Amino acid sequence: MKPESAVLAALLVPVLGALAIVACRRYPNLRETATLTSAAALFLSVLTLLGPVLEGARPEVSLLQVLPGASLAFRVEPLGMLFSLVASGLWIVNSLYSIGYMRGNRELHQTRFYVCFALALAFTMGVAFSANLLTLFICYEGLTLITYPLVAHHGDEEARRGGRTYLALLLGTSIMLLLPAVAATWITAGTLDFTPGGILGGRLSNAAIGALLALYVFGIGKAALMPIHRWLPAAMVAPTPVSALLHAVAVVKAGVFAVVKVIVYVFGVDAIAGLASVQWLAFASGFTIIAASIIALRSNNLKRRLAYSTVSQLSYVILAAALLTPLSVVGAALHIAAHALGKITLFFAAGAIYTASHKTEVSQLDGIGRRMPWTMGAFAVGALSLIGVPPAVGFVGKWFIFQGAAASGQYWAMAVLGASALLNAAYFLPIVYAAFFRAAPQGADHGEAPLSMVLALVATSTLVVVMFFYPHVPLALARQLAGI
Repeated sequence: MKPESAVLAALLVPVLGALAIVACRRYPNLRETATLTSAAALFLSVLTLLGPVLEGARPEVSLLQVLPGASLAFRVEPLGMLFSLVASGLWIVNSLYSIGYMRGNRELHQTRFYVCFALALAFTMGVAFSANLLTLFICYEGLTLITYPLVAHHGDEEARRGGRTYLALLLGTSIMLLLPAVAATWITAGTLDFTPGGILGGRLSNAAIGALLALYVFGIGKAALMPIHRWLPAAMVAPTPVSALLHAVAVVKAGVFAVVKVIVYVFGVDAIAGLASVQWLAFASGFTIIAASIIALRSNNLKRRLAYSTVSQLSYVILAAALLTPLSVVGAALHIAAHALGKITLFFAAGAIYTASHKTEVSQLDGIGRRMPWTMGAFAVGALSLIGVPPAVGFVGKWFIFQGAAASGQYWAMAVLGASALLNAAYFLPIVYAAFFRAAPQGADHGEAPLSMVLALVATSTLVVVMFFYPHVPLALARQLAGI
């Protein structure tokens, strides 16, 4: 398959998969086969692009000229290649997990769930391969709209309220902040194309650069930088596979991906390095890392704790990009992938616990590791990765971020990373300890969750370790992105 054809296939396969799911709606086994087949086909389409991109090619497809200097176009560059590999690969295991979860919990509207999930992956591929800000904006908004039915899946008042918060914050920030930023960029630069080195060099004052960066960062609400973060814990009313989509596969990753892409290809790392007007971003992300970790530490609900952990971990990526050094940019790209693997494992474990025992609170997990050893063993691996302990892949990205902070003399950032690691340990390790070393309450007799769920979480936790020893592909793509 030619690279350009593979780009189109990656965009179309999830759409065709959604149509197949609808066609098989009366036959659950066929419907879920269509889901798994579509996920595998998407991953293979994306995988065919890896070789050319590593060799320096940038496959491109232009579909429609919308405005002078702005078209609906797709181009595969290193960061988008990494994001698409993560999202398409995790769709496979998430689909496997969803089969057990949706059946085990007798969820309603399962066909709608699988259709929206497939279309969410189509928009995710559009975000990953966007060649310019216009394409990014369109696919980013499409992702928001198609995931709303997933967030509000249960249809009760709590789900509708969480869905309204989700939609209001993400659409509101996009329309009021991101869209004006895109318009200002077009007026200033005359183009919206993502270009190595940036497109704004010398065209704006230092103060204007800082203001425009603020519009982008807070307009990209999916990055969940405080105070634009409340949509993320509000969306935890959704089924656990949706939480995994939000936190690991697509939504939040689309946010931090967009922030990094804008900094690298619109502003230009070298062009804004050293400007006083952009230094606020590093401090804002450092504050989010610590503040969200403290909230997570105080949260008894397991999914809420994981949600605020995500808010904190996302700001690692933003902090790394804001440090504006090649090593920190490498760390930002690697942490996108590392966090995806670690966090999807944790959410898979949380969903397995709920399915098998209907427990949702951290305080209810005493002794659960003795009855669910595979689930809690995977949870421990995911937790160690997010803390940054080798041999888990979370260590790799954090090590590059730490090196970037040291290289730039940003010692306060190094202190933030160290403090955050301690906080991560403080809110994760007690769960693991209680699960394996405390006595279970009387009458607890459940076992593991359905097999497909256990297989999925074992697969992702295994990848967490394997990627530590074999990080060559993501590291090569990250180095291409940073130009080193």
